[in-house]
Amino acid sequence: MVIATSSTLPSGETAFQWLWFDRAALAAAACIVVGLLLCRKEALDFPTTVSWALMGWAAVQAVIGLRQVFGFEASGHALYALTGSFFNPGPYAGYLAMALPVCLHEYLRQADWRRYAAGGVGLLLLCVLPATMSRSAYFAAGVSCLWVYGCHAGWGNRLRKAWRERRRRCLLVAGGVFFAFCLAGAALFYLKPDSARGRLFMWKITARAVAEKPWTGYGPGSFPAAYGEAQAAYFAAGDYAEWEERVAGSPEYAFNEYLQAAVVMGVPIAIVGLIGVFICIFAAWRKGRFGILGALVSLGIFSCSSYPFQLPVFLVTGVCLLAACLMGKGRKAWWAVALLAVAVGLARLSYDRGRVEACRDWPNARTLYHAGAYALAEEAYERLYPQLKDRTPFLFEYGHGLHKQGKYKESNRMLRIAARHSCDPMIWNIRGKNYQAMGAYGQAEECFLRAAHLLPGRIYPYYLLAKLYASPGYRHPEKLEEMKRLVRSKKPKVPSTAVRQMREEVEELE
Repeated sequence: MVIATSSTLPSGETAFQWLWFDRAALAAAACIVVGLLLCRKEALDFPTTVSWALMGWAAVQAVIGLRQVFGFEASGHALYALTGSFFNPGPYAGYLAMALPVCLHEYLRQADWRRYAAGGVGLLLLCVLPATMSRSAYFAAGVSCLWVYGCHAGWGNRLRKAWRERRRRCLLVAGGVFFAFCLAGAALFYLKPDSARGRLFMWKITARAVAEKPWTGYGPGSFPAAYGEAQAAYFAAGDYAEWEERVAGSPEYAFNEYLQAAVVMGVPIAIVGLIGVFICIFAAWRKGRFGILGALVSLGIFSCSSYPFQLPVFLVTGVCLLAACLMGKGRKAWWAVALLAVAVGLARLSYDRGRVEACRDWPNARTLYHAGAYALAEEAYERLYPQLKDRTPFLFEYGHGLHKQGKYKESNRMLRIAARHSCDPMIWNIRGKNYQAMGAYGQAEECFLRAAHLLPGRIYPYYLLAKLYASPGYRHPEKLEEMKRLVRSKKPKVPSTAVRQMREEVEELE
């Protein structure tokens, strides 16, 4: 799914991956049915199929990564040299980390050529994984590989025996291991400290969002808006540290799948989902499927500080791993896989085909938008809206184009929809400018203040508030002086000509 890309779509767009999945699911179902009809013998073991498929594609990704490291292939992102077929190195590292314990398991349990094949793939992954600089993937790979090795070495029985016979020594060893983990955690924290602080702050705000609606959640696709509400309320209260203002952002994901599930679905449903996963894990443990179990452990740990399930390949791979915990060699299991593949492929095919076509047409509309041909762009955006009405960049461009044409009410209607899918303060800035142009100064002030509270480190909302307070229809001299002070004193992350011009302009306001 990751390698399935279309040159006509923007980099990082996953719509074509879902369309490819629909077609591949139908093709796979046909192959399974033909195989079952022609072969009356025992079917291939499903967990083995999943394991070797995962190792095979991980090996392909490792080769792509090595080619990128040595400059033979372009990465998927202009800012990173190593991404594999992914858009950035984080999910790429998580995918490699998920396959590594499977390689270890197959190496430890096989005795023929498959042992050397699994060991070779594992070494290939170890050549690439350190270069990704992903702390989450390092930790996930390390813990899951220790888990797999411990299962094969019988560490559980040895620990129980040691606890009965040498309890004091066990406590000392446990303390040493805990101290080593603390040191490793500190080292990983200071590898990229601001990035780590940003994650901690994100989790803090996400937890506040969960506390607002713990039972029902906010609904599918609602995380950015719920996060934005919680972050704006937190900064509006004024009791925050300087570093929190510096690391705050407008994330699409919580960088913790468990917290994000609690925000979207509510705590009870999230807990039920986790219980279902643990049932599958226990089944894999009972059946000795330590490779599948190791991959799930790696994925679970990686999910604590990243967003794997927001990408199609991790979602499908996770479902396959859970199925591999329960299924075996039975022909009935393969018939179930075939029927499920047909159902899913047919159910999604039409929708995903239309989605891909809309994503292909969107760059043409965007060209008109950037060229200033807003009337022509509006026609294109109106035609694409049914397929792309949940895409924040699309909705913002549509609403901003309407703003540029002076269609302020229509612009605000579109930007209100965009605000349900995003916590970008620019949405509120444009809404405030629309209200100001319509003479609704109180509503304009609310929008500008919302933008300022979302990201208090940004200068632009204070600049807009200063201009609002200086306007003849809404003069507030005291508030104007306060905004001028903030525009002067706020330190931008990146000094620019725009910041200098805003500061010069507010000094002239009276």
